[in-house]
Amino acid sequence: MQFANQILSGYGTTIFTVMSALAQEHGAVNLGQGFPDWEGPEEVRRIAAEGLMNGYNQYPPMAGIPELRRAVAAHDRRFYGMDVDPMREVIITSGATEALAASLLGLLNPGDEVVLIEPLYDSYLPIVQLAGAVPRLVRVEPPLWDLPRAALAAAFGPKTRMLVMNSPMNPTGKVFSDDDLAFIADLVKAHDAIAVCDEVHEHLVFDGRRHTPLMTLPGMRERTVRIGSAGKTFSLTGWKVGYLVADAPIAAALGRAHQFLTFTTPPNLQQAVAHGLSMDRSYFDDLAAGLAAKRDLLSDGLRRVGFDVLKADGTYFIGADIRPLVGEMDDAEFSRRLTIEAGVTCLPFSAFYQAGDIRNFVRFCFCKRESVLEEAVGRLERFFAAGGFTCADAQTAAVGA
Repeated sequence: MQFANQILSGYGTTIFTVMSALAQEHGAVNLGQGFPDWEGPEEVRRIAAEGLMNGYNQYPPMAGIPELRRAVAAHDRRFYGMDVDPMREVIITSGATEALAASLLGLLNPGDEVVLIEPLYDSYLPIVQLAGAVPRLVRVEPPLWDLPRAALAAAFGPKTRMLVMNSPMNPTGKVFSDDDLAFIADLVKAHDAIAVCDEVHEHLVFDGRRHTPLMTLPGMRERTVRIGSAGKTFSLTGWKVGYLVADAPIAAALGRAHQFLTFTTPPNLQQAVAHGLSMDRSYFDDLAAGLAAKRDLLSDGLRRVGFDVLKADGTYFIGADIRPLVGEMDDAEFSRRLTIEAGVTCLPFSAFYQAGDIRNFVRFCFCKRESVLEEAVGRLERFFAAGGFTCADAQTAAVGA
């Protein structure tokens, strides 16, 4: 008898869980999973605590408490000049992953085609498949992460219902340019499709850049879903508070899916996030500046060790080419052995590509305290200065991959 769902049974445990468990087992510095090691703004946490003790702890409205929905709308007006109806065009979800699920399950029908840009965050593809839709994959590749425009255009067709895109992009650190966004918007409009935009890293953009939501481009307001995350914006990833913004008819479809997923999100957390979204702009600027400094600290250290470090314009993540250190050693084997032997954990980029053929790059997470990043770099410097993986080991690993 078949007990498991046939689609989900084809997926193992996520690479994030596997590598974090390995890091814990071996006492490694975990630069694999993307969560900060600080606790977020105290004023936001205090409001959550007070709301739990003195507030309302029963079911909040399904679409979210009015205070947070208004705060999301005000946030989008303040940062992007958008005019959003908080009561008809905003839905609060239990994290951005639930927002993605509500978007895909609420808008797709069996046989619809969905264009996705690899490397992919791991929840995208299984949700598309659970909806009965057909994925059409297009890749950006290291080291430059250029958008392959001809391949992207060819992926669209008469059955295209949706594009799912992630900018700023995990795991690449790519921030799509205005030209990229205009090209993508033209394709979506030409094929009368919907764009679902995972923008959880919207405030984690560096070096003077600003995030531009696809929704703000001409003709995209009525055909875009915008997903945000308090977890990334306020370094509170365990809270799992996300938000959807969409034109009212689309939002209604998203709400019908949301009500059968989590239905609601804890009201005290919603109250706190509403306050957070209204904080002075200096908070958001300082967040980005602080993370950029951490990126530079880790990037410089990895270069000293011998990695070829890739450019990262946003997110928590930087990529690195391992070939200067170990030749053609497989990235999954490199990540496993680096955790066990050097005491530092990263993630293989091959885990984010369905074909698994990008095998020489790893992802490091820099949203950690400076002392943690310095400890990780110190461990790597000592390990590779002492010989690291021997040539014989590297060759053996490559043959066995």
